[in-house]
Amino acid sequence: MCGICGYINFDKQDYAREQDIRRMCDVIVHRGPDEDGYFVHDNVALGMRRLSIIDLQTGRQPIANEDKSIWIVYNGEIYNFPELRKELEAKGHIFRTRTDTETIVHAYEEWGVDCPNRFNGMFAFAIWDDRRKQMFLARDRIGIKPLYYYFDEHRLVFGSELKSIVQLPTVPRELDLEALDLFLTYEYIPAPYSILKGIRKLPPGHLLLAKEGKIETHQYWEVHFQENGRSFEDYKEELLDILQDSVKKRLISDVPLGAFLSGGIDSSTIVALMSRVMDQPVKTFSIGFENQTYNELDYARTIAKHFNTDHHELIIQPDALAWTEKLVYMLDEPFGDFSIFPTYLVSKMAREHVKVVLSGDGGDELFGGYETYIADWTDRAYRRMVPEVVREKMIAPIAAWLPPTEKKKGLINRIKRFVEGSHLPEDLEHTRWMTFLAEEEKAKFYSEDVVMARNGRTAYDFMRQYFRKAATRDPLNRQLYVDIKTYLVDDILVKVDRMSMAVSLEARVPFLDHRVVEFSARVPGEYKLNKNRTKIILKEALKELLPPEIIHRGKEGFSIPIKSWIKKELKPLMLDVLSPETIKRDRLFNPAYVQRLIDEHLANKENHSHRLWALMVFHIWKSIYLDRH
Repeated sequence: MCGICGYINFDKQDYAREQDIRRMCDVIVHRGPDEDGYFVHDNVALGMRRLSIIDLQTGRQPIANEDKSIWIVYNGEIYNFPELRKELEAKGHIFRTRTDTETIVHAYEEWGVDCPNRFNGMFAFAIWDDRRKQMFLARDRIGIKPLYYYFDEHRLVFGSELKSIVQLPTVPRELDLEALDLFLTYEYIPAPYSILKGIRKLPPGHLLLAKEGKIETHQYWEVHFQENGRSFEDYKEELLDILQDSVKKRLISDVPLGAFLSGGIDSSTIVALMSRVMDQPVKTFSIGFENQTYNELDYARTIAKHFNTDHHELIIQPDALAWTEKLVYMLDEPFGDFSIFPTYLVSKMAREHVKVVLSGDGGDELFGGYETYIADWTDRAYRRMVPEVVREKMIAPIAAWLPPTEKKKGLINRIKRFVEGSHLPEDLEHTRWMTFLAEEEKAKFYSEDVVMARNGRTAYDFMRQYFRKAATRDPLNRQLYVDIKTYLVDDILVKVDRMSMAVSLEARVPFLDHRVVEFSARVPGEYKLNKNRTKIILKEALKELLPPEIIHRGKEGFSIPIKSWIKKELKPLMLDVLSPETIKRDRLFNPAYVQRLIDEHLANKENHSHRLWALMVFHIWKSIYLDRH
């Protein structure tokens, strides 16, 4: 696990400078505190920071082939590298290390730019091919590892994090208003956008080639939802086998490892499967809250006791918000998901004991675990059974009148959120309940400058393109495809990567083995979700391994009581960063409307925590990356 960066100047007389690549590496030292490495040759520079996990002694990067014509910097893990190494050695390739990094080099020599199709793992890498004078970038199929790049007529610059790229003074720092609009709509910035104009994310399952001043991007992998009509029992048996193998592959390590444990079905599955193959108790790590509607520690303790794990816990307090500026810096871009705090703190706790953790992320997007899928199913019945005039003239006003409660969910909060999402366009399907700023509100929310800059564009179109691309008639599988391409990669995986790497911890995600993803795409939606039953196939497959109270518990989600904290502990910070003077000076938002959101939230008339937190994060990000610069 590492952080990588580099660049190529297209003018061959514009020589690369070591001080530039060192500066790019210095700002991502958290991704690899163990050592650094550089390759600077003519107009090309590669750099890396290494977190040593496999081959601690000889795995230093950059690594070259035998004649040093090919060099690589790489972030991630290739879990099938021992098998690939044997195959490549049989073809005559000579290895000098035991690391998976060198396997990529020889795989590129053997199979060229098709080599990513051979890898089972999470990765982002850059290969400089001196013979072809070509830079080759690739990102893993699902997007577990990040990769940003900047391209203009003079150079290509890339990095694991945006902060590396902007270390070069020639890279401009200009706010991308379209990306800002996407962020405020969905609370994350989806690929290929980044918050800065000209800097892009390489999408998952894509590669990039730079040669002779031009770049080309190609998609090398896609998930195809094609149900193949097998029996439920056959699917169930195959799922358990493939998950067990995925977990086993992700236990390869030369350093201690453990697991995140929330007590939900996904993390419990990972701990159960680890316990079956490990010869010592699994080290597990859990976060809890004093507010019992947010606290899931009892479920985590149930699993820890059931599998006799070496269990560790932490109760998160509101003073954890002192980490806000640091975490915003680590995220690189504005990011509105509240769960960065528990994710960071559980990572920090785990890092005191291990260097690698396995995580249950991805299970919801593969097997239908989110309540948004149920909401969409419910909404179809709601529209059939309740006349529009009743929905609009009676139910909507009553829901708006009800004050929010301090509970995490609760009946009133669920009703308000359901009615709010139901008002959005039907073709957005389940993403209506993953949307936090409606288009009809933006004319009041944005300043005139931003309204004009949007030029009639809508953030909804971004989601609509993925619904069109989903080549399946199954309603649930179509929604899962959209989530795999958007929410999973640019919310869930960004959060886990940045917060774990902030403390130099490697997080592995067995559910996102591409074989598991491809398997899930063959399973009919009715085997995943039926009315209010979620993750049916997964729960049935694990029924003999997990306690009944875990199998049958409801979905909670990994969140914090942010709506309450904004009224109390976070109030001074909010009033500072969202002051009328600040909002007016930025010329991005309507000061009167922002103040209205603040007043209504503090008076408990409405729960505006999502909008307010997103605004707070954006302004903190802006002060770090734009104003101070």
